[in-house]
Amino acid sequence: MLWTIIVILIVLWALGLIGHIGGGLIHILLVIALIVLVVRLIQGRAP
Repeated sequence: MLWTIIVILIVLWALGLIGHIGGGLIHILLVIALIVLVVRLIQGRAP
């Protein structure tokens, strides 16, 4: 589930860079998703 959310956020972020869609909100969400991913990797709960 987390991986799906991260992939969706990365795709939306890439579309935002290309088409200037979403503004700063998508960047904030992407940073939050990356922080959660790093924390899970450090804790050893990655798939």
